[in-house]
Amino acid sequence: MIRVLTTFFGLGLLRPAPGTWGSAGAIALGLAIDRYLGFPALVFATILVTCLGFFACRIALADRPSEDPSEIVIDEVAGQWLALLFPAAAFWHRGIEDWAVVAYPGWLAAFLFFRLFDIWKPWLVGRADRRGDPAGVMLDDLWAGLFAGLATLLAAAVAHGVLMQ
Repeated sequence: MIRVLTTFFGLGLLRPAPGTWGSAGAIALGLAIDRYLGFPALVFATILVTCLGFFACRIALADRPSEDPSEIVIDEVAGQWLALLFPAAAFWHRGIEDWAVVAYPGWLAAFLFFRLFDIWKPWLVGRADRRGDPAGVMLDDLWAGLFAGLATLLAAAVAHGVLMQ
């Protein structure tokens, strides 16, 4: 059960780039949760996956605590959903009816920014990645998700400002 959870139902076993597969799976599932169950359900799912991720990583890495195996992608899911909360909250708050037209660009931006910060590992992302413990496995992607969410909002503000002139 822990292997199924940490690999996010086997996505972490796909090659090449299991982290990208995990993020892509997170986008698809997160999109469905947000679209059909609503933003509060996405918030709940993000919190749940994050808590389960810390728990599962601690168990999965008990015998190899200084590793971050590429097949563990539950951290990618938690970080990606954290990044997606930012555009999803903006759409939900504004009560936008034509959801798909405005949501997809925001979600694509959140995906791309998340992948950028997860690979590049600036500042706190890299610091968490260097921890060398199961918590660091989760924390580096949560920081990347936070930065990606903020970058998505900044990009939307700039695009909106440019489009309004």
